[in-house]
Amino acid sequence: MGELRSLAEPFVASGPGGVAVRTRLKHLTPDDEQVLRQVCGHLGSLASKDLKARCRDGLEHSGGTWAARKRELTPLSSSRWAGSITKASHDQWALARRGQSAHIHNLEAGIRTIENRLSLPVGQKGTKKAPGGYRSQREWHAKSRRLRVLQDRLAAARADREAGIVHVVRGGKRLARTRHHLEAAQLTEGAWRRGWEAERWFLAADGESGKRYGNETIRVSPDGEVSIKLPAPLAYLANAPLGRYVLACRITFAHRATEWADRVAANRAVAYRILPHSRLRSSGGTPIDAGRDRWYLTASWQFPPTPALSIEAALAHGVIGVDMNADHLAAWRLDVHGNPTGAPRRFFYDLTGSAPHRDAQVRHALTRLLHWARTCGVKAIAVEDLDFAAEKTREKHGRKRRFRQLISGMPTGKLRARLTSMADQTGIAVIAVDPAYTSTWGAQHWQKPLTTKNRKTTRHDAAAVAIGRRAQGHPIRRRTAPPPAHRSDEQGHRTVQTRPGVPGREGTRPRIPGPRTRSVPPGRGANAGNQNAQHRSGRSAEHETWQQDSLPLSP
Repeated sequence: MGELRSLAEPFVASGPGGVAVRTRLKHLTPDDEQVLRQVCGHLGSLASKDLKARCRDGLEHSGGTWAARKRELTPLSSSRWAGSITKASHDQWALARRGQSAHIHNLEAGIRTIENRLSLPVGQKGTKKAPGGYRSQREWHAKSRRLRVLQDRLAAARADREAGIVHVVRGGKRLARTRHHLEAAQLTEGAWRRGWEAERWFLAADGESGKRYGNETIRVSPDGEVSIKLPAPLAYLANAPLGRYVLACRITFAHRATEWADRVAANRAVAYRILPHSRLRSSGGTPIDAGRDRWYLTASWQFPPTPALSIEAALAHGVIGVDMNADHLAAWRLDVHGNPTGAPRRFFYDLTGSAPHRDAQVRHALTRLLHWARTCGVKAIAVEDLDFAAEKTREKHGRKRRFRQLISGMPTGKLRARLTSMADQTGIAVIAVDPAYTSTWGAQHWQKPLTTKNRKTTRHDAAAVAIGRRAQGHPIRRRTAPPPAHRSDEQGHRTVQTRPGVPGREGTRPRIPGPRTRSVPPGRGANAGNQNAQHRSGRSAEHETWQQDSLPLSP
């Protein structure tokens, strides 16, 4: 057996530092929609130009260049609109840089794997931890050509990173590619154009503490009235004093409405974003009218994160171990001693379909999980600190395309982030543990002992137990009693959970009638015929109960 890698200590995941809630702008008049389209289109064109300027600056960006870009945008919009646009451009550039770094790491991992396999003889068998050589000379030659391709891509990506060059597509690369495959997407050019323009619109404003209702640009009053400070070129569209446009609808938030109202009443900063949801395709894939846009307003604000509980306090009432899988969450409750209690629970979700459908499925599964945790009185949920960044390349898994799609489709990061956010509101702590060997050791040490006649324990259920025990600091692997040196009780009756000081731990084990082994039927053992020859009176214990003879009253 190879050397085991060191395991990281479990830790309590920090809570969210902000929140965002969304509501729909219902009952908009045609004039309202027309004004929103003009404002979004105008600010979107300014955002495109500013992002281009930010990408052109590259690593030469500084506070001076940022201020110069803002001064150029101010006459075309306003000082506050210019600040929101330049900040969004900077955030987009930083996100592209992080994606570029992840792409480089992915290429490096693929190149290392291919180089290692090319160095091995053709047909050499692989091991559990390392792949072997390629199966044929033809595959070896194809992979050697792919190695050159990946090396060229890596060189180009490194050169771009050193020069500060990033590649960003406003509106999304997937939608841009759809323009060349309209028939396959079942879209007309006009429908695609409307969706493309909508994706490139911009209407977002940062909050300002001390200003009226926490935002001077997009203002939402406590009674739900929405007003927008129009850019300077569109001031003629105003229907309220000071160049503002008031929408005809009133909004309400279904989630965190009280918290939002308290911030607005206290004039604390609240950021708003207004954008349409262009439904180019329905959930079933049938094309629909792209002009039927639904407008949504998103409010977001920051708050100081709640102090994280100590791991000892979080585990005071036990823990629920959760194993994340492609289609369900496997959970099992453990007491304070690390023993599984009750029956395992599974919370299923469907990750096919549109992004809103997948997100709703994840939220529904996590809601049921947290509700079960509250009913159990548990204050901690243990999850794996998963990261598939370097383990989902096709060079790593070769022909296992379905497995690559499986792990690529698992929303591990989103699932943990959403669980942390939702658990923070219920007072339940989320403990992240090292994922090493949880599935292997769980199946090896817990799957069979937890399987009964009426309950079939799966590998995922056993992994949930392993995750929970690791969060509690208990070992996952179960120690078994050593083989006895002889038939006496020299070895004692050591068990896994028994500790010194437990009453009865050295007591005699109760007699279980029936066959001595499960695999040998009564009377079929190797020594079955010699049972009566032992120093006992009566017949064998396999056939009837043994009884001791009466003791003589006198010698």
